[in-house]
Amino acid sequence: MSRPGGALLIAGTTSDAGKSVVVAGICRMLRRRGVRVAPFKAQNMSNNSVVTLDGGEIGRAQALQARACGLEPSVRFNPILLKPGSDRRSQLVVRGRVVDTVGAADYFTHRTRLREVVAAELAALRAEFDVVICEGAGSPAEINLRATDLANMGLARAADLPVLVVGDIDRGGVLAHLFGTLAVLEPEDQRLIAGFVINKFRGDVELLRPGLDQLTARTGRPTLGVLPYCDELWLDAEDSLGTVAGAAVGRTAAPIGSEWLTVAAVRLPRISNSTDVEALACEPGVTVRWVSDPSALVDADLVVLPGSKATVDDLAWLRRTGIAEVLTRRAAAGGPILGICGGYQMLGRRIVDTVESGAGEVAGLGLLDMDIEFGRQKVLRRTTAAGARNAGETTAAGYEIHHGRVRRTAEQPWLYVTGWAEAADGAGPVTGERVPEGGVRGAVWGTHLHGLLESDEFRRGWLTEVARCAGRTGFTVAPGTRVAAVRAAQLDLLADLVSAHLDIAGLDRLLAEGVPAGLPSVGSTLEALSGAG
Repeated sequence: MSRPGGALLIAGTTSDAGKSVVVAGICRMLRRRGVRVAPFKAQNMSNNSVVTLDGGEIGRAQALQARACGLEPSVRFNPILLKPGSDRRSQLVVRGRVVDTVGAADYFTHRTRLREVVAAELAALRAEFDVVICEGAGSPAEINLRATDLANMGLARAADLPVLVVGDIDRGGVLAHLFGTLAVLEPEDQRLIAGFVINKFRGDVELLRPGLDQLTARTGRPTLGVLPYCDELWLDAEDSLGTVAGAAVGRTAAPIGSEWLTVAAVRLPRISNSTDVEALACEPGVTVRWVSDPSALVDADLVVLPGSKATVDDLAWLRRTGIAEVLTRRAAAGGPILGICGGYQMLGRRIVDTVESGAGEVAGLGLLDMDIEFGRQKVLRRTTAAGARNAGETTAAGYEIHHGRVRRTAEQPWLYVTGWAEAADGAGPVTGERVPEGGVRGAVWGTHLHGLLESDEFRRGWLTEVARCAGRTGFTVAPGTRVAAVRAAQLDLLADLVSAHLDIAGLDRLLAEGVPAGLPSVGSTLEALSGAG
């Protein structure tokens, strides 16, 4: 069993190697054993984020990992978040709040302060919890970024953490990836690499065994586990690699009624909170697919415009691709459309943006009669809504992360949010009751609320109307789908896979004893092998 204060870092050979799910699985496994465990990612780069109880935003993967630990998401678990708005600039979020918009050179100037923030948060978590499981960012092999690294070997060296490197065998060349990741590191960083984990393996592990034995011989480090590929794991897929155009979302069960409901989710270039559509994919008989070709929207029963970190730029992309024209024709014909956050803002008549893009006044799609104006202060809040059209008094929960505000609307509200209203001058929220939120015109719906579709009764009521508008009279919403239960089942499945396929005793030793003594550098190991030959 691990001792209080134990910690390790899960790094990866690449982005999307499986770091997030391995961390979540280890956290859930430890939690089931009664260990007080917390997740930690010093720095995340993602536009998939959630609002925490302490009023900030963190990467969605860390929110999932917190739930795996039986904890509410907190800014403590992801103190630095970078939200890319372009290929060169990102919004810098520190302890849940925006502090700057930075490029690579600007970020370099923040490194001393950010390193202090990371060190303080990790130390506080280690003092409070038995174990902290840290997740790296990208790959530690990005040695060009080593000087400013806060999340990989920079964190491991500062806190003397043992590191496990995860490689995705599905990509091919995993043994070379694992060896090469170690080999490019300087000796002091190599000293902390304690072992390897292989992810997404298909087939007979014994066929892989000779390669693993040679990897150990060449590096002096064991492979602590080979996790099998599991296509049941898909919910809360944070990485944008999972949202490529043409990709299906989820593993849809057969419909309850006689017809399917098809959903086309537009894969915007700067998509954010893409996970909003995953709740739809939990429903039997609902297929969800990412699309970027206007022809793929024509026959869909529902089109979803998701959030965007660059609303004006992505709106221009809709026009360039011809998707905007398809949406206009679709709305005129009564075809269902849902816009969420940035997607909702695009549906309006006018956007005034001097903050995010600096474009000033831009014409929207005009599918909803409203005007959007961007404010410098980001709206961050968790919200409960009721009185939604199509859902009676059903309560729905969600959260908001946006700069754009509705300054004028002539549309019927979709939701009524209780307890607050935005001040007319944009200075901040004021109290109120049953404040209108979102808008509806015909079969076009829009809202600023992320996570709204995870409210089961609300989702069922709304999907029933979507099916009616789409003419799918044979579609029946399943009565018992619970998104929270699907998520919990996936976390338990992760814990089962970790328990069955990782060397738990070896993991416990790392947590109890820290970095093993005497781990060789790859250079010295190769010299020894050469001498032995």
